[in-house]
Amino acid sequence: MNIIKQARVMRGIESGLKRYAVILVSMMALVVAGSAAAADRVLEDISFSSLSGDRVQIRLKTDSAMPQPLSFTIDNPARIAIDLVDTSSDLKTKSLPINIGVAQSATTVEAGGRTRVVINLAEMVAYDLDVQDSEVVITLGGRGDSNALIATSGSRKASVVAEVTNVDFRRGAAGEGIVVVEVSDPAVTFDVREEGGKIIVDFIGVTLPQRLAQRFDVIDFATPVQTIDTTSTGNNVRMVIDAKGYYEHLAYQSDKVFSVQVIAVSSQAKKEELQKKRFGYTGKRLSLNFQDVPVRAVLQLIADFTDFNMVASDTVDGSITLRLRNVPWDQALDIILKTKGLDKRKSGNVILVGPADEILAREQQELESKKQIAELAPLRSELIQVNYAKAADIATLLQGEGSSLLSDRGAVTTDERTNTMLVSDTADKLEDIRKILLSLDIPIRQVLIESRIVIANDDFSKDLGARFGVTANVGGSINSGNGGGLITGGGGSNAFDTLSPDNDTGGIVIGDTLNSNLGVANSFGSIGLSFTRLPLGTLIDLELTAMQVESRGEVISTPKVITANQKEALIEQGVEIPFQEATSSGATAIQFKKAVLSLRVTPQITPDDRVIMDLNVKNDSVGQVFFGVPSIDTREVQTQVLVENGETIVLGGIYQEASNNGVDKVPFFGDIPVLGRLFRRESRVNNKEELLIFITPKILKDGLGTL
Repeated sequence: MNIIKQARVMRGIESGLKRYAVILVSMMALVVAGSAAAADRVLEDISFSSLSGDRVQIRLKTDSAMPQPLSFTIDNPARIAIDLVDTSSDLKTKSLPINIGVAQSATTVEAGGRTRVVINLAEMVAYDLDVQDSEVVITLGGRGDSNALIATSGSRKASVVAEVTNVDFRRGAAGEGIVVVEVSDPAVTFDVREEGGKIIVDFIGVTLPQRLAQRFDVIDFATPVQTIDTTSTGNNVRMVIDAKGYYEHLAYQSDKVFSVQVIAVSSQAKKEELQKKRFGYTGKRLSLNFQDVPVRAVLQLIADFTDFNMVASDTVDGSITLRLRNVPWDQALDIILKTKGLDKRKSGNVILVGPADEILAREQQELESKKQIAELAPLRSELIQVNYAKAADIATLLQGEGSSLLSDRGAVTTDERTNTMLVSDTADKLEDIRKILLSLDIPIRQVLIESRIVIANDDFSKDLGARFGVTANVGGSINSGNGGGLITGGGGSNAFDTLSPDNDTGGIVIGDTLNSNLGVANSFGSIGLSFTRLPLGTLIDLELTAMQVESRGEVISTPKVITANQKEALIEQGVEIPFQEATSSGATAIQFKKAVLSLRVTPQITPDDRVIMDLNVKNDSVGQVFFGVPSIDTREVQTQVLVENGETIVLGGIYQEASNNGVDKVPFFGDIPVLGRLFRRESRVNNKEELLIFITPKILKDGLGTL
């Protein structure tokens, strides 16, 4: 194994990098084909000038009108590449020095029916790209302005102008904030960046309706996003997303819908961990461009770049050709290793590199050596006291089938009286068992579960009725038309009841003389009136009856129970109702049916101190009796819920409302206005009942008395 530290090789690599950086532009170009004849226009001239604020303006002049050119940027080295489609070059030189501001030079390459103009920069800056008839105008920003921004072209403005049609916000399933922007043209260009803790989104060449030029306050959605400001800036639309805390953002476009996801992370370290998990590489970025360079020299270059000690196997040899631009160094290393069939192992700040099969064989050999050492190690016996768990349960765990924590020669026995394990194994295994026991032999946490069952009712009933009768003197007797028999007097018809004198008082005893009987049964009050016309001996009787009942009630039942984590608990109170049941022999036997208030629960405490509960809450009562057998009114809920410690939630509820309006009347007479009330009875019933079931878990800490 050799440590790759050769100064001579390093100097050669450095000089090679300089050469490759000079020719990078030519390697980006396609193979030049004779396409000038097929081109629609010709690039005639490149001019440049200095503007205020250390800005630079570069003009590309063609012989006819230009469509919107294609462009892209390279961060390292800083370059702006502009593709003029269907354009040939008529320039005398391919390289034009500029040396104004950040612009160093411009290089022109013609290939595949297009001309690419590469502007070499001292550093990446913002730039505007505009088309003015037959000229392409590139305006470069001053130093320090590193936000790459591409403006829309003049030809685009002449066509249909795109606009923002809608701005929306929603909360994702994982609690992320999602900003959704709809545009009228899927070809809209956008730029997303972070500035001062805010996310800036610029839509290039887009208009904004007045109704959308406003601030959206989305704090109530409980996401990292606080506000969204959308404004017009010249020919562009700028959206500023204000977010709090640590977060990550992801922007993507699908057809005419542009979305920005803002995902919260708990800390900066977690943010970096999340980035590494998603992308897999977090090393410092570098660019490599080599042609037939020894692999060991490339490994040496990466070692110097990262300050890691690189150890390469003697079997690492050969050459490699690669071109990597602005990639993490650990990704570049993996690409090199996979290309040459190599692998790596990292220990501290040392990276071991060798053929993959060689490293695998060495690791297998080390495992075999460790196994042989373990087989020859002496056995030791040790008593291990178990405090909170059952020793038999721990022993079963250690001896699990297919995944035993003991060695092949190890054994364990238990003493139930002292709750102790006797373990016989090697010293290393005994140490492992003690470490495992520290995590398993701990007090089981307990939970107090309190349920509250509330039954509320509100009943109302009202009845109004009237009884009406007429009594006449017929043949010396006073008779009423209620259909009764003749009592006193003579010669009268028995179509009316007769009213006879009272011997004790000297008055007349009048019986039930009411012909229309539509009164209220079990009324709590009545008013009776009698009208008589003495010359004719006619007596009119009227009785008004009414009843109104109002009742409100509330029954609260509160069962409580304490249980250990993941252990079922049951508490109940009530009666057992006996009933007879026929047996197969024909005899009868007494059976019992429970009508109880009960709470059955199995809690599970989560690592963040919340409680998952499997619940069955029941509140039964004795109902009506049918054929000598009582019924049971059942109220029950069975569910699973996740609740914060000490929080009260409603498991469920039932609301019942029964309304009944009734009228009993004599046909025709009951429909007469005003007087019809004497011939009808009205009743109104309105009953309401509501059932609510609440649950409150409380985790007990440091004993039963502390919550």
